[in-house]
Amino acid sequence: MIEGDGWVYGVDGCRGGWAVVAIRPDGKTNARLAFHADLAHLVSSGAVIAVDMPMGLPDRIAGPGRPAERAVRPLLGARQSSVFSIPGRTAIFAGDYAAACASALATSDPPRKVSRQAFNIFPMIRQLDALLTPENQHRIFECHAEVAFWRLNGEAPMPTAKRVKNVPTREGLAERIALLERHGIDPALFDRRPPGMPLVDAVDAAAIALIARRCARGEATPFPDPPAVDGRGLRVAIWA
Repeated sequence: MIEGDGWVYGVDGCRGGWAVVAIRPDGKTNARLAFHADLAHLVSSGAVIAVDMPMGLPDRIAGPGRPAERAVRPLLGARQSSVFSIPGRTAIFAGDYAAACASALATSDPPRKVSRQAFNIFPMIRQLDALLTPENQHRIFECHAEVAFWRLNGEAPMPTAKRVKNVPTREGLAERIALLERHGIDPALFDRRPPGMPLVDAVDAAAIALIARRCARGEATPFPDPPAVDGRGLRVAIWA
C-alpha cells in the first residue's frame, strides 16, 4: 500500500475550485467532504489522490482523443459521451478558443477542433499539469467519474444518465448515491456539502475517492494498460 497522510482523496472539478472527498484506506472512518480552491497542498501532502481531470498531454492526438479516452469509452456503453476528447498540449495552453481550435486542428489526425465543454476545463487541466511530475505520479492518478461508477457497479455502465443536456438528473444522482452507500459512503455526507457546491460534483468526488482507495492498495487498473506517456514523462491513463 502507498503511504501518505492517512487519508486518500477523490477530487472533482467544481464551480470555482475542487470538490474533495477524503476517506481512510481501511474504510473505518466516515468520509469527509470539503471545497479546495487549489490542489497544491494536497499534492505536497504525500497522500494518494485520484482526480477527475486529464493528466498527461501528448503533443499529437491520433484518433478521437488521448489513448486514455479511447481505452475507456468501450466500457461505458450509453454513458461514453461523458468522456470528452482532449486535444494535444499546445491546444490546452492556447490563449483563447479560436487559438485552441487552430492548434488542435494542426496537431490531430484526423484534424479535430476543440469542443466547448472540453475548452471550459482547460484552466483546471493547466493548474493540475503544473503540479505533476513523473516522480509524484506514483500516487496521483487520473480518474473519470463514470469509469469509477462502472467499476463500483460490477464493471457495468450506470443504467441512467447523470446529466441530460448538462443538467443533473434526479434519478441518475439517486442511482449513484445508492451505489456509493453500498460501498460504505454515508449519503448524509452530501447533505453537509459546502455552500455552492453542486451535488453532482460531491457525488462524483466520492466515487473517485473509492478509486483512490483502490489505487492506494495497488488494486486499480490503468486504461490503457500499460499507460501511455507524454513528452514530459507523465502517464496518460485513466485508473479504476
